[in-house]
Parts: sequence; C-alpha cells; structure tokens
Amino acid sequence: MSEKNDPEHQEQHIVGPKVYLLVFLALMVLTATTTGVAFIDLGVFNPIIALAIACVKASLVVLFFMHIHYSSRLLKMTVLAGLFTFLLLITLTMTDYISRAWGMW
Repeated sequence: MSEKNDPEHQEQHIVGPKVYLLVFLALMVLTATTTGVAFIDLGVFNPIIALAIACVKASLVVLFFMHIHYSSRLLKMTVLAGLFTFLLLITLTMTDYISRAWGMW
C-alpha cells in the first residue's frame, strides 16, 4: 500500500487558536441569543427558533472541534449519513406520534 492511500501517514491539518477563538465567540453569541429569545414570547415559534440555534451550535462543534471541516469527503459523507439516519428515525417517530387519536379510545 502506498503512503498516499494510507490514512496513518497522511498529513494532518493543524487548526490555529484564532479559529478556535472565533468558533468559541460564535457559540457564546448563539448561547446569549438562545437565552434572549427565551424571554420573548413568540408563541409556537419559541421551540422552533431555540432548536434552530441549537442545530447551528451543534454544527459548529462537529465541524471545527471534531475536525470534520478539514477531513476527507468519506468522513464527511459518513457524518451526513448518520445525520440522515437520525432525521429519518425522528421523522418516523413523529409521524407515528401525530397519527394517534389521543383521547379517542
């Protein structure tokens, strides 16, 4: 096996502290935004906005702290396949939950 195809011998990407600081600041701003939105009455949109902000924060953590942003396409595809599977399971669970006739039995 050549060294180019061997993952143990591939060059690693080194992330500087500036990137980590920017991601940390973005996470802090998003956390403050989540807290601020929690005090505003948006009706049914409160949990939707909170979950959207949480998804953005989770994406930042996965991309930068888990180094997926700098990984190979195969690893990115693996993460996306896991995310797709998770969303599929949540969708199937919610369709079952919504389709039940609560209180009708």
